[in-house]
Amino acid sequence: MAESVYKVIELVGTSSDSWEKAAATAIRKASASLRDLRIAEVVELDMQLDDGKIIAYRARVKVSFKYGGGD
Repeated sequence: MAESVYKVIELVGTSSDSWEKAAATAIRKASASLRDLRIAEVVELDMQLDDGKIIAYRARVKVSFKYGGGD
């Protein structure tokens, strides 16, 4: 296997419907500006509340992509 370097960033996606959609939102947005996404790991789930009601599901996601820094 050839040697490679990957960068890992952390994103927070939100959805008014579910944690799954929140995570998918983060990946969809990341894929619009980052190339060669490799792995996504959900590291934390939480909810935004207002007056005791859930108004948003939030998924904190670590995303890795191949590093293409100039050598």
